[in-house]
Amino acid sequence: MFTKILIANRGEIACRVIKTARRMGIRTVAVYSEADANARHVRLADEAVCIGPAAACDSYLVGGHVLDAARRSGAQAIHPGYGFLSENAEFADACAVAGIVFIGPPADAIRAMGSKSAAKKIMGAANVPLTPGYHGDDQATDFLQTQADAIGYPVLIKAAAGGGGKGMRLVECGADFVAALASCQREARASFGSGQVLIEKYLASSRHIEIQIFADTHGNCVHLFERDCSVQRRHQKVLEEAPAPGMTPARRAAMGQAAVDAARAVGYVGAGTVEFIASDTFAQDGSFYFMEMNTRLQVEHPVTEMITGQDLVEWQLRVASGEPLPLRQDQLQIRGHALEARIYAEHADKDFLPSTGRLVYLSPPAESINVRVDTGVEQGDEITPFYDPMIAKLIVWDAGEGGNARDAALARMRQALADYRIVGVTTNVDFLSRLVACPAFANADLDTGLIARSRDLLFPSEKVPPNTVFFIAAVAELLREQAAALAKASHSGDPWSPWSSHDGWRLNIQSRRAMTYRSAEALFEVVVAYESAGWRLTLAGESALARGRLLESGPFAGQYAVELDDRRLVSSVVAVTEKQAQKRHVFLNGTTWIILRDDPLHLVEAGGAHGGLTAPMPGKIVALLATPGMMVEKGAPLLILEAMKMEHTITAPKNGRVKSFSYAVGDQVPDGAELVEFEVTTA
Repeated sequence: MFTKILIANRGEIACRVIKTARRMGIRTVAVYSEADANARHVRLADEAVCIGPAAACDSYLVGGHVLDAARRSGAQAIHPGYGFLSENAEFADACAVAGIVFIGPPADAIRAMGSKSAAKKIMGAANVPLTPGYHGDDQATDFLQTQADAIGYPVLIKAAAGGGGKGMRLVECGADFVAALASCQREARASFGSGQVLIEKYLASSRHIEIQIFADTHGNCVHLFERDCSVQRRHQKVLEEAPAPGMTPARRAAMGQAAVDAARAVGYVGAGTVEFIASDTFAQDGSFYFMEMNTRLQVEHPVTEMITGQDLVEWQLRVASGEPLPLRQDQLQIRGHALEARIYAEHADKDFLPSTGRLVYLSPPAESINVRVDTGVEQGDEITPFYDPMIAKLIVWDAGEGGNARDAALARMRQALADYRIVGVTTNVDFLSRLVACPAFANADLDTGLIARSRDLLFPSEKVPPNTVFFIAAVAELLREQAAALAKASHSGDPWSPWSSHDGWRLNIQSRRAMTYRSAEALFEVVVAYESAGWRLTLAGESALARGRLLESGPFAGQYAVELDDRRLVSSVVAVTEKQAQKRHVFLNGTTWIILRDDPLHLVEAGGAHGGLTAPMPGKIVALLATPGMMVEKGAPLLILEAMKMEHTITAPKNGRVKSFSYAVGDQVPDGAELVEFEVTTA
């Protein structure tokens, strides 16, 4: 077994590998870019080596820098994680030449499966069912358009070397094909270094089911059952679970055998995942089609670990060091049900646009045998525009003794999401809470279009916070004021002076004050009357006698027990000042409410709302789609901004004229920068 390994990755997967390596007594070496100098994976590793500037193409994607770090540190092996160099055959070859073990499959297997087009050819020769499509090398635009027309719309254009939903476009009709192809190729080149694509028939009601396989150097190969990854946004997974709902033992055996056969066909070694698209008739006839093979550990591997009780990173390390697989196929069993939710910094209601910023407050749910949190960040860390905006993976498991294991796991997930509290960036936690509660998901009515067909439930119109939210915010404010007054008094010459108290006492009259909040540009005035038994709060005709106490305290956040008449509620209220706005994040019953405190001495309007023609995040201009002086209609595409390896189209907010562009193609732009000077017309 190795005594020291280098982890050629960052974020949660680097932290995940470090955890297992430490348990096995293996020292770890982290690599980091200049932007990650203080990252969690750097803090956790035994050693760390800087390998370049912030951009991944200048650091994490430079194999020579990674190998040099391995040589200098004396690492015997390199674990690539996923993404970056994990499926780079040339890097695997370079490791072999350098005498350093690549903890992954042989380079030839990566080559065979690394190109979606080549993989389709191999599977076709092996009589594995394939989705109708074109997987060849001719990349001429006119030829590809002809192929798409022959396949029949809708079609998917997919990067041949791609993954993670990047370099993928759904095309509904022939008129949109050329523009979608160009965008897909640009994104593919930026993410994977190759613009080659393939075209496949889009199966609107399909399920995405993948099989975890493992092979060793002794000729053994097993599958560790399936995962259902059907719930996706922008062709990227959001929720994963194992086992797949509705999977029969016969279908599981058939798909597992097909995956093992695929691995054996390319001489596979290590951890891999064979992905299948299950047709809309899967429940009746079990029909499925090969989609691709990922020659690495998957992001969603924890759900497999939870239902099998196995540590797949440990398996990787043992296989890479020459040991046989720890278990045979007949020794592997499924127990219970597991779900994984990906916690992202993103605006779910704005087409999942990534969010950046500092994690001012971060409180994940408590971990246990049923709840696991894999993360690469801690409170105070930054979510930057340079890398994927994933904050964590939240995994839950339940054996479901005496009942349905999936229902029990769903209940665990709902509670865990309600306990996840993040301030500083916009997240998808509330969206995920709605998603796991929506009838389609709760009833396992799964397909890749679930989010789109449940849109009304998942993206409700903006709601006005209930009065309870403002009452809780007011109680938190009053308790903070009391705590501050007591702290100040304790350092004074007369700590028991009545002038140091903050109890609202007045001679012969009742003390009253107003606390004003703002939500969606509307004002909400909570009138506070000081009584001997607490505070009498009144808002819009509703009144409650309020009491409260601080359960936890900190510079930005607290956990409060609040009594409103005969109701007792536990809530976190996090106070932050952002762009001069005094924000209050109220976490209550699994929902996050953000309201503004209007300070009469410094009244601040809700700020930071960018118009449609400003940069929603830092990025690079990759295309200008209009010219100065052009008249355009509302919704017309004006330019394309690339950020976090994804393309975002800036469109005209109304009918009008493009006066000028502030930046040229290739320019880097900061968050909030004015991109276009636009003149609205009355027509």
